[in-house]
Formats: sequence, structure tokens, C-alpha cells
Amino acid sequence: MTGRLVLGGAPLGQPGDVGPRLRRAMAEADVLAVEDTRRLHRLASDLEVTFTGRVVTFHESVERARLPGLLAALADGAMVLLLTDAGMPSVSDPGYTLVRAAIDAGIEVTSVPGPSAVTTALAVSGLPCDRFCFEGFLPRRAGERRTRLVGLADERRTMVFFESPHRLADALADAVAAFGPDRAAAVCRELTKTHEEIRRGPLADLAAWAADGVRGEITLVVGGATPAPVVVSAAELAEAVSAEEAAGASRKDAIRAVVVRTGLPRRAVYDAVVARKDA
Repeated sequence: MTGRLVLGGAPLGQPGDVGPRLRRAMAEADVLAVEDTRRLHRLASDLEVTFTGRVVTFHESVERARLPGLLAALADGAMVLLLTDAGMPSVSDPGYTLVRAAIDAGIEVTSVPGPSAVTTALAVSGLPCDRFCFEGFLPRRAGERRTRLVGLADERRTMVFFESPHRLADALADAVAAFGPDRAAAVCRELTKTHEEIRRGPLADLAAWAADGVRGEITLVVGGATPAPVVVSAAELAEAVSAEEAAGASRKDAIRAVVVRTGLPRRAVYDAVVARKDA
């Protein structure tokens, strides 16, 4: 039988945020593939877990080199637990290459879900959570970062980024230029840790705050773009409703279709239809 690859959600800051399943997985794993061995030992101590499995480092610079050995262990029936420093593996952390390789080899991949800085920051940001996108880390080079942000200027979903504290001020300044000074945002610093801080406000205010320097792990949440109002004359609205009706829609459904297409209030479309009828 082949083994099993388990993705473990590590705590962002508070060890108590993880449950008994992660403790059991750490104790039972044949191999623990970890981003940082020191953090593994600290976490095991905090959770009062004794592990006996073989420990393998698995960080960005050795990720591909470790694949053959880990795949061989999985093929021999081992349970391999993958742990990054915090949050879920693969989410802007090592893991994707191993997950993909294991799937391609027909090996079971499962998870012990746990904390995620992405969804935690999104939830506490106060920004819309019904639709969002995760953009990972912004490019380090200023020109590439500005190009990426300009390309997202019309994104209507809430956006979540990871950012280095040393680049946060520049990233926020570039975001002001790309999205405008009044775009709502939140900087989430040191989530769940002792010095947790969440700053909410317009991008311009956050950029001014960050200019003096910020420390700690940073997750940045930026509100999506608000679509520009569609300027349509009453005659055009009435004509659009008539076209929907000519295609077989009822008056009610025709008005609804035009409301959805234009983003205008239903009353505006209805009044345009009435005005044409009375003319």
C-alpha cells in the first residue's frame, strides 16, 4: 500500500488554535517535512507532543531536491506530514510541488485544516468577504509591483496580499497610485500574536501610517473596485426592455434583465418604460 501525504495547518501565533488532530498527526507521522526544524521543536514543546518520525527540511531552496526521497517514502507506505512555519502549506509557502507530485503518483493527499492568514485577515478586515482573491506576495521590484497593482485596479473582488514589513510602505504608496487614495483597506499585523494590530481605513491613511516603518508579519486586504455608474438615457432603457420583450421575456423579466445589465435601480428602468408608454 502507498502512504499518505497530510498537509498540516500550523498556528499563526497561538499554539492553542490547533486541535487534537494535528497533535495526533505529529505524533504518528513517519516523516515530518518541515520548513524550519527549530519551529517544529518549539511547536512540539508548546503542544506537548512527542514525535518519533524522521524530520526532513522542506523549504523553498530545497523543495524540488527533496521530492524524490519523500515520494519514495510515500510509495513505501509512510505517512508524511507537511508543516510550514504558519498556516496551510502551499498557500504562498512550500508544498505545491509535493502535493502535485503525490497526486500524479496516485498517492492519497489529505489535510488537517488549521489557521490561515488569508481568511483570518479577510474576516477581520471589515471588507466584503462574499467574493475575494488571494494575490500572494507582490513583486519585490518597484516597477513590477506597480504594473501588478495597475493590472488589478478594476478588480471588483476584495484582494488579499502578503507583504514584507520592509516593503509595506512602498507597496501602500504604489497601491494609492493604482487604486486611488480613498480605496478602503486593512493592514493586519502579527495576526493572533501578542502584538496583533489591525489598521483599517483609506489607502492614503494607511500609507502615511506605514511610512515610519512597520514590524511583524503583514497581511494586506484591499477592497475591490466600485464599478462606474452606467449612463443610459430613459429612451435607451425603454428600448432595451422592449428588445427583451420582443425576444419573449415578460415585462417583469425584461425589466430585471436590464437592471442586471446596467446596474441601475429597478425604479429607474421601470419609470423609463412608463414614460415611453405615456409619451
